[in-house]
Amino acid sequence: MTFLPTPHGMNRRHFLSHLAGSSAMAVSALSLTSNLTAHAATLKRNHKSCILLWMGGGPPTIDIWDMKPGAATGGNFRPIGTTGEGQITELLPKVAQQMHHLSIVRSMSTREADHERGRYYMHTGFVPNPNVEHPSYGSVIAHELKTDLHELEIPPFVSIGGASEGPGFLGMAYAPFQVSSNGQIRDAKAYTSAARMSDRMKLLGLLEKRFERENRGPAATEHAKVLGNTVTLLNSAQMGAFKVQSEPENMRDAYGDTGFGRGCLMARRLVEVGVPFVEVNMGGWDLHQNCFDGEQQKLPEVDQAMSTLVADLQSRGLLEDTVILWMGEFGRTPRINENAGRDHWARSWSVVIGGGGITGGKVVGGTNEDGTRVITEPYSSEDLMSTVCQAMGIGLNKNFAAGNGRPMKIAGGGKVIGELFV
Repeated sequence: MTFLPTPHGMNRRHFLSHLAGSSAMAVSALSLTSNLTAHAATLKRNHKSCILLWMGGGPPTIDIWDMKPGAATGGNFRPIGTTGEGQITELLPKVAQQMHHLSIVRSMSTREADHERGRYYMHTGFVPNPNVEHPSYGSVIAHELKTDLHELEIPPFVSIGGASEGPGFLGMAYAPFQVSSNGQIRDAKAYTSAARMSDRMKLLGLLEKRFERENRGPAATEHAKVLGNTVTLLNSAQMGAFKVQSEPENMRDAYGDTGFGRGCLMARRLVEVGVPFVEVNMGGWDLHQNCFDGEQQKLPEVDQAMSTLVADLQSRGLLEDTVILWMGEFGRTPRINENAGRDHWARSWSVVIGGGGITGGKVVGGTNEDGTRVITEPYSSEDLMSTVCQAMGIGLNKNFAAGNGRPMKIAGGGKVIGELFV
């Protein structure tokens, strides 16, 4: 598959003037879609995918995955047993029944406790650098798996319910395609009928051919290619993957009628049609005040959607080839502040990972009795991203060439978390 960035000098406003408001969807897709195959056969089912469940704001993992009952830092909830090793919060009883498919890494120790810097670091494996814009998980995975995507007609990197980090020096062909949990594409609203849209596209096609005949240079040719890619996207049957309302009512109920629930259901649908990276966003975890009230409101939503996603992927034979990763930009302080909240904390926290051949049911690493420090080998964002790439069959020795010509390894040269593969 060949990926085409937006041609030099062909900006969104220029393209919009051609369409005269007939298809904002086409404009949105302009710099997000790759050179798509127009007439795909049925999809091969042995593709690799990753679903990132992004908990924006930094969830209090000490109250969820690495509980400290009896300690002054322990919080308000009790731990319960799971179908794997270790215990988790009582607020996730359904997830507890799926933990034989998932493992907890309790020894994350990272460097960034600021929201924006932590978000960037956990999405890319690199600390922010004003001289280089690094590609995120989704962009790296889409880029590295591009040769396996011959039959994919929709974007290879989809972000549901919020923005993700961008493609960095890999270019806009690998940028996230952003949709709402109801399947509405960002900046995509048609303002005319299908018949009039067809007429306008034909007219635009004639103009494109005229430009090419007049030897207007490569920009005109590339413009025509991008237009063709966009039309392919609009006409693809795979766009139906975004229509979660087409699922049976009992399946929609199982995931939950919430933004996160619909997002997880859409993620499963996108994996089914071959999308290699899907991010589902659930914000609101910046719990500086009334932390425990916030958790009681949010964790049941996580419990229903996340547990159903794991079980659904397993029942369809997709879990073995789909990595699931649950994380935020950092954890929260073991110390409970005067507002019954927890503040930013990157020194010792947890993530959850499973599927894709990763061993389930394990607890990797640990923290001390009050959760204030890691007492085993610490793991970083680089290590976590390297582990995901390993599970997806992406080689870690490859160097990318950054925009400044500097060679850079995938995931900042991190090490694989070996305990997750035994």
